[in-house]
Amino acid sequence: MANEDNKKLRIAIDGPAGAGKSTVARFVAQNLGIHHLDTGAMYRAMGLYATEQGINPQNADAVRALLPNVDIRVEFDGAGKQHILLNDRDVTNALRTEEVGNAASAVAQVPELRALLRNAQRAVGERYDIVMDGRDICTEVLPDTPHKFFVTASARERTRRRMRQLERLGQTANFDAVLADILARDRQDSRRDAAPLRREPDTMMIDTTHNSVRRAVERILSAIAEREESGKIKEES
Repeated sequence: MANEDNKKLRIAIDGPAGAGKSTVARFVAQNLGIHHLDTGAMYRAMGLYATEQGINPQNADAVRALLPNVDIRVEFDGAGKQHILLNDRDVTNALRTEEVGNAASAVAQVPELRALLRNAQRAVGERYDIVMDGRDICTEVLPDTPHKFFVTASARERTRRRMRQLERLGQTANFDAVLADILARDRQDSRRDAAPLRREPDTMMIDTTHNSVRRAVERILSAIAEREESGKIKEES
């Protein structure tokens, strides 16, 4: 469904950690034959950089001082896979640890960093037909798109998914500890001053607690097709 004219197809997906929004977004993009941008990976790159520099990610002033020396870019390879470049170094495979995830949530509190990455994300949306997921895509990055979705799931279900993910990586974890971590990230993401995670009234809710990824993808694709068709009818009338 990639557009042939100059109007880009831009799909925004927000949601809390572990809700499956990146997986859903990736399959939506594959079905439409367009790119997928996981914006959370960009914040993870900054979290990684802060820890590599020996900076406490909770120290906003210290994180802010790093920004002039940081270049975080997104590139897509021939297969359409996203790569995150941190100062020209491909760090894509180093971003999925618990430490980096927690650091990302912390550095995301810094308004100057959010402004920097939002501009980079909008630039990607101007270049490509895109499915973009994160915490503030519907509200801040792509607020004008008609295709806005909020993918969520219960905290306990998200914990179970995270436990399975850790098991596949050969790591062990305590359920209550992982649940506490997820709840803490939810509080941090929803209460921060800079672009907090929230669902706007014009954003379609997709709850994956008792639904498969396939069902979530089908619902989103159906909604996009309906809105695109509705938009064409309005333009022709």
